[in-house]
Amino acid sequence: MKLLLTDSGVKNASMRAALVDLLGKPISEANALCIPTAGYGGPYGDPGGPWRFVSGRSPNPMTDLGWKSVGLLELTALPGIDKQRWVSWVREADVLLVNGGDALYLCHWMRESGLADLFPSLTDTVYVGLSAGSMVLTPRIGEEFVGWKPPSGDDTTLGVVDFSIFPHLDSPDCPENTMDEAERWAAKLDGPAYVIDAQTAIKVIDGDVEVLSEGHWTLLNPPASPR
Repeated sequence: MKLLLTDSGVKNASMRAALVDLLGKPISEANALCIPTAGYGGPYGDPGGPWRFVSGRSPNPMTDLGWKSVGLLELTALPGIDKQRWVSWVREADVLLVNGGDALYLCHWMRESGLADLFPSLTDTVYVGLSAGSMVLTPRIGEEFVGWKPPSGDDTTLGVVDFSIFPHLDSPDCPENTMDEAERWAAKLDGPAYVIDAQTAIKVIDGDVEVLSEGHWTLLNPPASPR
C-alpha cells in the first residue's frame, strides 16, 4: 500500500497534492471506501463521530474531498459477509479512508475481519489514515493512548511501518498532547516516533518516509545513521 498518515485528515494543499500523487490521477476519478470502525471503540466512542466521518460533516476532511464514489466498509460486519464479496470491494477501491477513534479497537477488527491479511497484496491501493487510522499501522501506540483493551492486553498494533505516531500536538481539543508529554511517551518506546499536528502528514511509499507539513512536527528516537 501507499500510505498517507494524517493527524486530522487532508487539511492543506501539501497533503492534497501528496494524495493526488499517490493516486496517480485526480481525486474526482478515484473510488474510495471509508472505514468508520475506530469511531465506535474506546471510552469516548459514540454514534455521532462515525456518522460525521461518513457523511463528510466532520472538520477532518476525508470523505468530502470530491471522490468519484465513496462506499462504506464497516469491519465489524465483514465476518458475516461472504469473503469473496467484500475482498472484491477492497481490491476495486483506489483508496481506503480510515477513521480515527480507538487504535486498538480498530487493530482488533482489522485482524478479526481479515482486512489486515490483505494489506501486503494491496500494492496499488492508497491508504489514508486519520489519527487512530494512522496509528494502527505502527508497531505500538504507547500506554498513554490505550482506551479499549484488546484480548492481548498490550499496546501493539499492526507494524506496517516501523515508527510510532503521537498525534494532535498542541491541539486545543487535546490539551494534554504537549511536546513534554510526547517526549515522555517516546522514551518508553523502542523505535522512532513522529510527533505531528493537524497540519502534518506522513507519506510512505515502499518504506520511504516523507513528512509533509504546514505546521509543526518532530522526530523522536531517530534511527542511528549508518556508518
